[in-house]
Amino acid sequence: MAFPIKTCIVCDEEFELKPDKPGFANRCPTCSEPETEAEDSRQHLSAVDRKSMAEANEARRKAMRDLLYRKDS
Repeated sequence: MAFPIKTCIVCDEEFELKPDKPGFANRCPTCSEPETEAEDSRQHLSAVDRKSMAEANEARRKAMRDLLYRKDS
């Protein structure tokens, strides 16, 4: 079974669209690589950054809870 031939919207190169190809369906594998690397770099945070994000999220949740479930008197 032949894979469909697509044209990359970035570099106009033709490529075969295979089922396990990472990235976008309208971009060739070489043009899709920067997006996958950017996603991986976002995942690596230091312990201090993770703790500050957790504290900020906790404060947001508390503020939302207070606003949503505030008793009007």
